[in-house]
Amino acid sequence: MMKRIGYRPAVARQTESLEIGRRSVAEALESLDLAAFVGKTMGLAGIGASYQAALAGALYLRASGIRAFAYTPTDLYGRTDAAADAFIALSASGQSREISDVMREASGSPRLAICRGTDNPLADLTGAVLATDSGADNGASSTGYTGTLLALGMLIDRLAGKSFDWATLPPAVAVVVSTAQQPAGGAAWLLQGRTAIDIVGAGIGFANAGEAAMLIREAVRVPASGWDTLNYLHGPMESQDAATGLIAIGDGREVKIAQDVAGFGCPSVLVTRRMDVVSADRLVVISIPALGNTIADAILEIVAIQLVIGEMQDAAGLTDIVFRYRQTDTKLKPWSATEV
Repeated sequence: MMKRIGYRPAVARQTESLEIGRRSVAEALESLDLAAFVGKTMGLAGIGASYQAALAGALYLRASGIRAFAYTPTDLYGRTDAAADAFIALSASGQSREISDVMREASGSPRLAICRGTDNPLADLTGAVLATDSGADNGASSTGYTGTLLALGMLIDRLAGKSFDWATLPPAVAVVVSTAQQPAGGAAWLLQGRTAIDIVGAGIGFANAGEAAMLIREAVRVPASGWDTLNYLHGPMESQDAATGLIAIGDGREVKIAQDVAGFGCPSVLVTRRMDVVSADRLVVISIPALGNTIADAILEIVAIQLVIGEMQDAAGLTDIVFRYRQTDTKLKPWSATEV
């Protein structure tokens, strides 16, 4: 059983969770036969936070020379045979009904599930599973999302014949949890009471922007949207004013967006690896380390944002809330107040 815990405790155990996951995934990869996936066009299927992870995984696959696309189940119903040659199915619980539906349709293709554990319906259906062992989490996915990213990064490195020292990730996460706590508090204070918040990022930063938007909606109950950096410049930013907020993720054009929007009077937060950008009026800068691996760096980004959201949740008087709107048709097992 994977225990359901409060949002802050879930974020606080990121370092532990990722170290356990790194060891578990490395061991599992040693015995996993990936021959059926070699040379195939890959489809990554996910929903909710897992779809954001699918976007990140597909981008990392393409950057590694492997043709890949991210899909929601709606994209795939009745079309799995035209979507990809092989599938990676993402569901932290392994209980997402829609992912099981499309993986059942894709029964003629190689399929691999990435889940918290191995004992779940999706793992049984695909016949191959990579368990993240991310453990206890909140309903607003914290360790589940980062654990999925970690497993994807390690899996893709194996498929592409790449190497990265994933042992460097948990200590770097510990640094972020420690050093970003103070600016995260300042960022939360700045964003408190916003009517809506935009999150902007490019590449895997765009996947994290979508995930951050979900977390703000789930944990803080504030409307939020994730945007691709360049797309954001073509009109969406026009709604920003003193009543709204912005979180920008990145080291390029995102820096100027955050500075410009703050200059317009809109409270802004920048999560960046650059050390030459400083906080200013209506702008809080959260600097994070750079590990040089796209997925590992994305994990550091989202952990920093999770810290901000934890502070926002407390400030809004919503500490450790559970979802108000529970759906009865999205999971293969009944909702539980004690497990995720």
